[in-house]
Amino acid sequence: MASLAWLLIPLFAAVGVAIWASWAARDRTSGDISELAGYARFREAMDREHSGSDAL
Repeated sequence: MASLAWLLIPLFAAVGVAIWASWAARDRTSGDISELAGYARFREAMDREHSGSDAL
């Protein structure tokens, strides 16, 4: 029974690695479009805010 326990440890480790690898390699490009659009709106807002304050 002890040898079975020692064989299950690498099996559980391999399953854990497979789960982690599939999570780490997931496609994360879906959020990039909205983040880039938000950044573009931020830049436009900052340009509008500073465009009229040239009184320094």
